[in-house]
Amino acid sequence: MTNPSGRPDQVGANTDRQVIASFTKYVDAQRLVDRMSDGGFPVEHVRIIGDGVRTVERITGRMTKGRAALSGAGAGAWFGLLIGLLLSIFTLGPVWIVTMLVALAIGAFWGAVFGFVAHLATGGERDFSSIQTLEAQRYDVCVTAQYAGDAARYTQGL
Repeated sequence: MTNPSGRPDQVGANTDRQVIASFTKYVDAQRLVDRMSDGGFPVEHVRIIGDGVRTVERITGRMTKGRAALSGAGAGAWFGLLIGLLLSIFTLGPVWIVTMLVALAIGAFWGAVFGFVAHLATGGERDFSSIQTLEAQRYDVCVTAQYAGDAARYTQGL
């Protein structure tokens, strides 16, 4: 089954939508919807649909035992700070500061230990850190069929 743009409909897709513009970058599709919103168009009838989705992993650096321990210490410190805040509720006077600092130090220490051991356990299998994101090859801006004519005026000059 194809929609008016000639592209196949996805399973369960609402077939009363029309593609008014396609972009290779999400920010361009977002900019069009923003322009429509600024112009008073009822944007609740607009969808940005990513087509051809893929994962992209950006390598951020080499993961060493020291870096793994440091990363674990940071995560552990935040957890320790949370526990310290919870425990400081039950303290009187300036003891709450000591309670938070001790909990933070204990959290950082154990986080570093666990980070180091976890990296050591991989056996050098994944010695890098990365950030994974989703990207689409194309972003279609679609509107409900009854608003397609009004939406077309926002695509002029693209």
